[in-house]
Amino acid sequence: MDDVHVRSVTSYYNKNVVGEWKRLVSNPYCRLELETTLHFLDKYLPGKGLVLDAGGGPGRYAIELARRKHKVILLDISSASLEFARRQTNRAGFEGEIETTKGSVEDLSQFATNRFDSVLCLGPLSHIMTKRERSRAIRELVRVTKRRGILCVSVIGRLGAIVSHLEHLNEHIAYPFFKKFRDVGDYFGQYRFTATHTFLPEELRMTFKNQKDLRVLETVGLEGLSSGQEEKVNELAKNRKLWKAWLDTHYKTCTNPSVVGMSEHMMIICRKL
Repeated sequence: MDDVHVRSVTSYYNKNVVGEWKRLVSNPYCRLELETTLHFLDKYLPGKGLVLDAGGGPGRYAIELARRKHKVILLDISSASLEFARRQTNRAGFEGEIETTKGSVEDLSQFATNRFDSVLCLGPLSHIMTKRERSRAIRELVRVTKRRGILCVSVIGRLGAIVSHLEHLNEHIAYPFFKKFRDVGDYFGQYRFTATHTFLPEELRMTFKNQKDLRVLETVGLEGLSSGQEEKVNELAKNRKLWKAWLDTHYKTCTNPSVVGMSEHMMIICRKL
């Protein structure tokens, strides 16, 4: 990222540490992203190992991985997020399992090639604004993953984000930035959020299929069929029987390519060859 975008992203996450920590558990709808991600991490990550949580922010996933007996190195560009993550790690009793370090996913030179059993990059790729820079970041993520290791990357989905605007920010649809956001996926932090590139599912798949030393295993729509239905989902979750039935439907459908495409967040899971 250029210096302007680095400062924009860093400033946003420095100012929103607590909100980002709470976001994934704030209600049943938001928990879908967390729980679905963990469901597929449990499916693909080895039983234990060394994991890089690249861009792991305040440490929500790092702590969950430590609970699953992994050793974790959490890297982030936000000093405030790292400090918060250290406090949460100590509070959870995992200070021996989680190490924090400052850095960017575009430059992982502090780590040796083939170091990590698994590498996560849950969100940061959406804050890298050019295809060239995203390719550089992916090469770095692949480089530090061991052969036969797992790489999991999640991003913001463009179609799901457009629907979210209709529900929550419909006045933005008439703003000048919206056409570029709709057509190209780029948003440069004009209102509320920070600089972001949103992905179409085929764009995400091709970005990783074009990496010669990776095999794509699965793509997942993290909110799936629930995407854009926050109020209805939160109401449904009050009924335990109905919620259990809906979660069964969610996990049966969230890897369908059409469902991946409509989701607010999507994840791609790869194996390094």
